[in-house]
Amino acid sequence: QVQLVESGGGLVQAGGSLRLSCAASGIIFSRYTMGWYRQAPGKQRELVATINSGGGTNYADSVKGRFTISRDNAKNTVYLQGNSLKPEDTAVYYCIAYYVLTGNNWGRGTQVTVSS
Repeated sequence: QVQLVESGGGLVQAGGSLRLSCAASGIIFSRYTMGWYRQAPGKQRELVATINSGGGTNYADSVKGRFTISRDNAKNTVYLQGNSLKPEDTAVYYCIAYYVLTGNNWGRGTQVTVSS
């Protein structure tokens, strides 16, 4: 079955950086659009960034210029590099894998906390 395992979350000071990783198994990784969503306490889950099978990327306005999504098809892993982090980036970050024939698959999430 599909498994998405996030790692790299933690506590970081405002202005700092963090790199999240999501290791996928059970899928033909190169075919999937991969992405990151986040959910802050009391708020709805929101899109952070996606990267499609061709390497095309899409970002939420709130993270453009600060976050970079990338993928390594040889390692079945997608990354999210976050720089110049702000307290409002505090959330649980979820990895998502999407393919038109199978729909969405979600990871369990990793907590990112940015202190002011």
